[in-house]
Amino acid sequence: MTDPTRPRRRVGRLATRALLAVGLLVLANPAAAAHAAPRAAAPVGPTTPIDHFVFLMQENHTFDNYFGTRPGVDGIPPDTCMPVRRGRAEPCVKPFHLGELGSLDLDHTAEAFRVQYNGGRMDGFVEGVSTQGKDGKLAMAYYDDRDLPYYWNIADEYVLFDRFFSSSNSGSIRNHMFRVTGSPGATGPSESIPAQGWGDIPTIFDRLEAAGISWKFYVENYDPTITFRSRTSAEDVDRGAQVIWVPLLGYARYVDDPRLFSRIVDLDQYYDDAAKGRLPAVSFIAPAGDSEHPPGSIRAGQNLVRTLLTQLMRSPDWDSSAFLWSYDDWGGWYDHVRPPQVDAYGYGFRVPALLVSPYAKRGHVDHTTLDFTSALKFIEVNWRLKPLADRDRKANTFLDAFDFDRPPRPAVFLSTERTPAVVRRPDPVPVYASYAVTGSLVTALVCAAALRRRRWT
Repeated sequence: MTDPTRPRRRVGRLATRALLAVGLLVLANPAAAAHAAPRAAAPVGPTTPIDHFVFLMQENHTFDNYFGTRPGVDGIPPDTCMPVRRGRAEPCVKPFHLGELGSLDLDHTAEAFRVQYNGGRMDGFVEGVSTQGKDGKLAMAYYDDRDLPYYWNIADEYVLFDRFFSSSNSGSIRNHMFRVTGSPGATGPSESIPAQGWGDIPTIFDRLEAAGISWKFYVENYDPTITFRSRTSAEDVDRGAQVIWVPLLGYARYVDDPRLFSRIVDLDQYYDDAAKGRLPAVSFIAPAGDSEHPPGSIRAGQNLVRTLLTQLMRSPDWDSSAFLWSYDDWGGWYDHVRPPQVDAYGYGFRVPALLVSPYAKRGHVDHTTLDFTSALKFIEVNWRLKPLADRDRKANTFLDAFDFDRPPRPAVFLSTERTPAVVRRPDPVPVYASYAVTGSLVTALVCAAALRRRRWT
């Protein structure tokens, strides 16, 4: 049966380009950094067939740490050997497979970045970790498809980005603020949440609210009592991290307004919303124990992502959805690509990022230079919103990772076992059809022979 909503969802090529051009003209307005605009009378439709955008942020890995040995990407260069001390060729540490050995939480502060980046020479990865009293050799470890089978299977079927950078060259607080505001939040050398909260810094959710566009922030193991006003002990750092991973909990206006606060919900609500076809236009997801943050389990993280994607693929919303996930910073791990320094705060090193959508190009490696504000740029272009700051106004978007000239692909439920990409054979239906034609001809010849035999007798 023909879907009556398809003409609206499947925007034609010319119409899509025209609408995107309008969106980009709006984004060029320098006054966009002001606070939220007045509330729109009615929500606007998207400029692409994507009605539902989901953005998950995992924790603390680089591209080379997860995909550096994958064929067809900008991966670990041959003969790489990282000096133990900057400026000295020997001794050095070669990249090695970490596998099930596990890892400590390596240093990933602004100082660690400074040492590892070393003015663009990219030769301080071992030293940057060693100076913090940890085994710097661990910085050169990597995982591969034996450890990340589901993610590598996803890359075979959907889109993998190999020039996706963290927005900040420091830790989690600034990167999560870039994710929702296009800015680092607090300026200066200190990276912390102000005691009074984030004040009036506009967020992407302010823009969505003003335009009447639906949104939710889904939080794994959500505790609504933990906000910027909470006081947590050193032993309770995981609970306190909720305010870092969910920056809206650092705003008085989101915490104190029951209507806005109700949009921050437990991750269980995502599964219910997806099952009922009630996902909002924009969904942000923050994990907790399944974030892959070392020494946490990367397999637990894969299971979380697989569960989220499986629910989306089974949802009535699948045909109009896009699911992006990335990692908030590099975690201290090695990556060989020198990040562009667009301002005092970033970029940081490359992080893994993948896109799953019925419109995503199959098995595509996207080489566009992107960062977390590229997700903001996509939201702003897709729903004709004004940019929040200079970063998202200038950011590239990942529209080239989609193919909107084709109908949406059926969901592909991938295994947690490694299933390497194989040569795709043609659809077997024509073959079966040729069998049917051959069978019909044989039957007709047999019948004709029997008729002639009857007449002869």
